[in-house]
Amino acid sequence: MAKITKEDALRYHAEGKPGKIEVIPTKPYSTQADLSLAYSPGVAEPCLEIQKNPLDAYKYTAKGNLVAVISNGTAVLGLGDIGAMAGKPVMEGKGLLFKIFAGIDVFDIEVNEKDPQKFIETVKAIAPTFGGINLEDIKAPQCFEIETRLKEELDIPVMHDDQHGTAIISAAGLLNALEIAGKKIDEVKIVVNGAGAASISCTKLYVMLGARKENIIMCDSKGVISTNRTDLNEQKREFATSHTEIKTLEEAVRGADVFLGLSVANVLTKEMVRSMNANPIVFALANPNPEISYADAMESREDIIFATGRSDYPNQINNVLGFPYIFRGALDTSAKAINEEMKLAAVKAIAKLAKEPVPDVVNAAYKLKRTSFGRDYILPKALDPRLLTRVSCAVAKAAMDSGVARRPITDWDAYANHLREMMGYDNKLLRSFTDMAKANPKRVVFAEANHINMLKAAAEAKAEGICQPVLLGNWDHLHKLAAEENINLDGIEIINMRSEAETDRRHRYARILAQKREREGVTYSEACETMFDRNAFGMMMVETGDADAFVTGVYSRYSEVTKLAEQIIGIRPTYNHFGAMHIISGKKGTFFMADTLINRHPSTEVLIDIARLTHDAVKFFAHEPVMAMLSYSNFGADKQGSPLKVHDAIDYLHKNHPEMLIDGEMQVNFALDKKLRDEMYPFNKLKNRDVNTLVFPNLSSANSAYKLMLEMGNVESIGPIQMGLNKPIHFTDVESSTRDILNLTTVAVVDAIVQEQINKNR
Repeated sequence: MAKITKEDALRYHAEGKPGKIEVIPTKPYSTQADLSLAYSPGVAEPCLEIQKNPLDAYKYTAKGNLVAVISNGTAVLGLGDIGAMAGKPVMEGKGLLFKIFAGIDVFDIEVNEKDPQKFIETVKAIAPTFGGINLEDIKAPQCFEIETRLKEELDIPVMHDDQHGTAIISAAGLLNALEIAGKKIDEVKIVVNGAGAASISCTKLYVMLGARKENIIMCDSKGVISTNRTDLNEQKREFATSHTEIKTLEEAVRGADVFLGLSVANVLTKEMVRSMNANPIVFALANPNPEISYADAMESREDIIFATGRSDYPNQINNVLGFPYIFRGALDTSAKAINEEMKLAAVKAIAKLAKEPVPDVVNAAYKLKRTSFGRDYILPKALDPRLLTRVSCAVAKAAMDSGVARRPITDWDAYANHLREMMGYDNKLLRSFTDMAKANPKRVVFAEANHINMLKAAAEAKAEGICQPVLLGNWDHLHKLAAEENINLDGIEIINMRSEAETDRRHRYARILAQKREREGVTYSEACETMFDRNAFGMMMVETGDADAFVTGVYSRYSEVTKLAEQIIGIRPTYNHFGAMHIISGKKGTFFMADTLINRHPSTEVLIDIARLTHDAVKFFAHEPVMAMLSYSNFGADKQGSPLKVHDAIDYLHKNHPEMLIDGEMQVNFALDKKLRDEMYPFNKLKNRDVNTLVFPNLSSANSAYKLMLEMGNVESIGPIQMGLNKPIHFTDVESSTRDILNLTTVAVVDAIVQEQINKNR
């Protein structure tokens, strides 16, 4: 984990507009008519409707997407009682997390009041503003009374995340850890070190899941909490053990199956861990330093299942896996509360997600090898985009089933799609790709650096830390261009591959290429001549490991460059062809479109490869592909030309790849309108599903479709994304903007990161 200095932290919070969140208008305001609707006289109409029916506030105001993050600053992070004002940066930070992970707006409210009764009265008085209340950083035991009273007296969701967030995430981790350890929750001995708000809440939730109180020993700073102690508050007395002969933590953990620490650093020793039962589960959640260090825990024994609150070790117990999505599901059903059923639903949804295959994009974000459910992966990662739909839907269903929902959801697929669209998922996806690239920047060759857009993109990629650019071109010419356009090329490598200085490298590349294609009639002298071509030279840099990825296309004809890539780089095993895909994201959702660049008039065999490649590519982007193969006819209505090719491809895929959710041939309106499709063709394999992946019958239709969508406006595009070559070779096109090339460069770096990890795992 990168070291954060005091200077970095203060600069981050102060630069630009101070703080981390702001309020922006959501309605038009440019004309007098707009302002008259927004305020007087138009605003009177929704006011009167809400007066007649208070629930209409969810319809006409922001209440249904607005959460108050409220604190009195008495227990701020690890800082203690620093006061309401000093805690404001933390509350703003919580607001930021609500927004970026679940699209929820937040007002942070710092209440300068330590008296529980007065604090409760203050929160009750402002509660009509909000659809939910997140209590934060309030010390125990006052936090118990405050939350209990507010839950009883308000008709909106109230949750003290310091208690329940940790409880929910750790409970999900515990369920999975117990499964790995082969133990049952009603049989294990659990030791809890720390008796604050989070510890009490965690233990209560474990009991709800089946843990038995007689198998739980809780410790505080004075030792084991037992029935013979007279200094216990109500919350501690609930978990006082009758084993009065056990006095210390060392005695308590002997023979234990589970250790939960929410206390202080370095109180659990290697010897204590060794005294636990086989396959011990140790959740050391003190921050920033856990009850036992990761190194000591790993040295103590090989069969340990270990988790901390830190992001730089496996199995992070991180509240952000829960609270944004719990409130999302509660708000979207206008729930009156966040009850135990909703918390348990979140626990089970999070635990279940950890058992599913991890998308490559998530593995790459954390620079992991292919992760799978096991001792080092008992919880999903915070950047897993599937959390939004899985947890929010589970919580919303539990709200309905338990009777606290006031606005039922009837179409769960539509709701999940709404969540993804609301979040601008692919902008978020590109941000996550950028973060991955910055964490592990690769050498990217820009073949056509003398094109001004590519030169700008390379410089921006270097400035943002996305990659280490390598420009192919003449040093003097590129620097002259850069000076004219005020582009900073400092620290960027430039290779004049036609210069005498590169003679040895050209000959080395030529020998490799000639040997590779000697059975195709390529001679060494021909290969030497080829190496004067910037695309061939750049691709050979990637092929030989002198670079990691390659970007070209603003000058070159794609038909020539793609043929060159096939000859130099080669096509992935089990495929005979490769293709390209665009991702288009707009108000209608996110769509993956193929093949938008490579194959002009694909045969049935080519269409089969394109469909398979696209299926894998969509999964890489953490989506579940629902695929339609398009044509101008539907399901065999036309038995010649391109419809027949598509029809035959579908027939092959249904027989040989039943795991793919794909059908066709079909017209695009039937692909995108599931009601029309299901009514007209009830036998289709995509019944009641929204298509997100479109495979076109030829390049003309694919290229026209995605460019038409771009020209219609209000959509974002990423691509073309190469699919099927052995190494990260990516092609753009002549009209690509600097931003387009920068986005493609980011994808190329992520492609290189994933390829590197795949090669390591072979």
